[in-house]
Amino acid sequence: MREWTVYPAIDLRRGRVVRLMQGDPNQETKYADDPLSVARRWQEAGATWLHVVNLDGAFDERGQENQAALERILTIGLRVQFGGGIRDFTTLRRTLDLGVSRVVVGTAAVEDPDLIEFGLEAFGPERVAVAIDTRKGRRVRTHGWSLATSMSAMKLARRSAAQGVRWLIFTDVSRDGMGSGLNVEATVQLAQATGLHVIASGGVASLEDVRRAYQAGLSGVIIGRALYEGQVVLEDALRVEIAKGVG
Repeated sequence: MREWTVYPAIDLRRGRVVRLMQGDPNQETKYADDPLSVARRWQEAGATWLHVVNLDGAFDERGQENQAALERILTIGLRVQFGGGIRDFTTLRRTLDLGVSRVVVGTAAVEDPDLIEFGLEAFGPERVAVAIDTRKGRRVRTHGWSLATSMSAMKLARRSAAQGVRWLIFTDVSRDGMGSGLNVEATVQLAQATGLHVIASGGVASLEDVRRAYQAGLSGVIIGRALYEGQVVLEDALRVEIAKGVG
């Protein structure tokens, strides 16, 4: 059976729900002080997964408020895909032990590929995903998208596949938080070249983006600002998933 999931995003900054434009901490919009209430809102709308990001961790900052928020979110029973600042095995293991269904490793996937090997061996390929974050599909960016590397998205995707990774999350940073539409083409290229489950992220502007991601054969889509500002209604996005058998 085909994998397809719509992931409402909850981005945490000092314990609050926010969205950033293109990952810039100076361009922050706050949507809620209580992440648990937001998680319940998406649960009531029919979500089965959440995509939760520790922005403080991604920026190499302490994220104690975000850790507490994550623990509260996990109490309501949704599956959680969680990333941001997971750069060593202790943090990876502790996060999974909390009850997170899948951790997302970005910076360390570039700088410490052994962590991916250790995570896959210890927890299996369904519980460890690699985030590939670029601007316009080019060089991979790390440390909360603040640093550009010399590695291409395709090289990291192929290396991850060779390691045994099954799940990738691809974000075009230039579109994230901008409502300019998903970079479906670059996302599909990674999926076709590797055969991995690839989740599209960054720039969802309308329900049509969700349909395009599904019709392109991708394995899911992460939606943030468009949900919070009403361009996409989660129940409508989930109907694309419900209709997958006839898509």
